[in-house]
Amino acid sequence: MTNVLGVINLINEKPILKELTLHRCLASVPFGGRYRFIDFVLSNFIHAEISQVAVFTKDNGRSVLDHLGSGKEWDLDRHNGGLFILPPVSDDAKLRGDIQGFYDHREFFERTSADLVIISPGHQVSKLDVAALLEFHEKTQADITIVYREYDGDPIQKPNYHQVTVDKKGNILDIDMFTAPQKGDCVCLETYVLPKSLLMDLIQTCYENGEVDFLKDAIKANVHKYNIKAFNHKGNMIFIHSMNSFHAANMALLNPDTIRAFFYEDWEVYTKIKHEPPTKYGQAARVTNSFIANGCDIEGTVENSIIFRGVKIKKGAVVKNSIVMQKTEVEDDAVLENVIADKQVAVTQHKVVVGTPSHPKVLRKKEII
Repeated sequence: MTNVLGVINLINEKPILKELTLHRCLASVPFGGRYRFIDFVLSNFIHAEISQVAVFTKDNGRSVLDHLGSGKEWDLDRHNGGLFILPPVSDDAKLRGDIQGFYDHREFFERTSADLVIISPGHQVSKLDVAALLEFHEKTQADITIVYREYDGDPIQKPNYHQVTVDKKGNILDIDMFTAPQKGDCVCLETYVLPKSLLMDLIQTCYENGEVDFLKDAIKANVHKYNIKAFNHKGNMIFIHSMNSFHAANMALLNPDTIRAFFYEDWEVYTKIKHEPPTKYGQAARVTNSFIANGCDIEGTVENSIIFRGVKIKKGAVVKNSIVMQKTEVEDDAVLENVIADKQVAVTQHKVVVGTPSHPKVLRKKEII
């Protein structure tokens, strides 16, 4: 769809995975053995044949820049359209919200050939049928379309989600900011479709009024002014809003039905390719119900775990119910259970690190235990 611009908005990311976002933005958090969160929204865009995508970054943007590169894995390394990564014009500390981020890059919007824009966050593990969403927007003749989903995740302790009130005709009546939804409540997925001309008008007006948040100041404040429709996303999605839900989301991929639904059905999820050799298994290696990426060296025991690229698990080591990220080393006779180990962690001989499913132990990047 050459007349559609996909925008991935990383400016308003919430600090839901603190230990994992010390050195990276939320959208580039590793997930599922070889992916990053941002891979899902990018793949959704590509499935809908959106060939021009802009990523608005803010804090810790280097990791997402490194991951996306030229965009070739998503077929976005092209002369017409392609991938655009737009960092803050001013210092991160002075960037008050996404309104300013969009305003500072208004020339980009003016120059793009698109007449329709879809804005989405970069951290949702979701298979959203963007083509169906755009068709719905056109068919209903909406000014703005908001994507929502009925909440089906675990109970929430902190109010991280926004909720929408939808009438029987599919109109958005109100938006409640920062709530803790119960099962069945309509959660706003912060994904919007609107004409570029309307987007530019909203950005200009909000900026002149000193307003900073696109959802609150541009959409919620105008909910009775514009024809705002609700699109019910019924595809596959995992709600991640805390460290324990992140752990549970990864563990859910060990269910064949879940991994089939996300990675084999409908369309592929693309990610950055790394040319590494197949994983090597020692004679004493024992692996059950686990996802092992390429480039690993497994000599110990792995059960019910997600193991990323280049991980080394030495003789006598035991890893259970854990997420072990890239190039981590678990030395002889060490034990990890209910642990999230970030990249390049070193767990020395005989060390025992144990968490619980509801409170997994988190090891920070390059931490030595």
